[in-house]
Amino acid sequence: MNLMNRRQLLTTLAASPIVVTGVGVFPRAARAQAAEAGLISPNVCMVMPETTEGPYYFDPELDRADITEDREGVALDMAIQVVDESCAPLENARVDLWHCDAEGNYSGYSQNAGGDTRGETFLRGTQMTDARGVATFHTIYPGWYSGRTTHIHYKVFLDERTVLTSQIFFPDALSQYLYMAVPPYNSRSAPRDTMNASDRIARNVGDGGYAAIREESDRHVAQLVVGVSSTT
Repeated sequence: MNLMNRRQLLTTLAASPIVVTGVGVFPRAARAQAAEAGLISPNVCMVMPETTEGPYYFDPELDRADITEDREGVALDMAIQVVDESCAPLENARVDLWHCDAEGNYSGYSQNAGGDTRGETFLRGTQMTDARGVATFHTIYPGWYSGRTTHIHYKVFLDERTVLTSQIFFPDALSQYLYMAVPPYNSRSAPRDTMNASDRIARNVGDGGYAAIREESDRHVAQLVVGVSSTT
């Protein structure tokens, strides 16, 4: 696929409706176009907006695909495909991923969700993208904490100076079902207090920050195409 066709694809996919209240619903034509271009998902192929690093980032220098450690929850495979402004996959980009556990705690800190996890490294890791621009992490579906909707943090490093920091979001309906019906998420006494529409960061990132997600027999599989500008 030549540069002009990729740019046309960028425009087409960016205009496709993303069903943020459902679970990864995209027109068949959009999925076919994305696959033809070597993309793992039709939801985005656009340059992602930079957003806050959020709480509790540090680099534990753990190059690993499975970041679960001892955390309990619904298994989640989170695939991030890094592409440039023309939707061409970027190999050997570094992707850092981190998020809270089912109880809302991040590893490595004493925090307001009620846990002291200093010295721990669960739900954190680094992967380099493969020839398709893809880095896949094996983790659990993230929990929530007061004031934020469900999300996963990530950083993409093209080099030491070119870094994108952003967040991944999930359908409210799926999150709410898991938090109400599935252990250990449903063991929390307080109700979830922030949804996607009321989360300032989710609104700022926009529809392109929502993962395409599907349920398999033993896990959920989420995918996101992340556009990174060389001037990030």
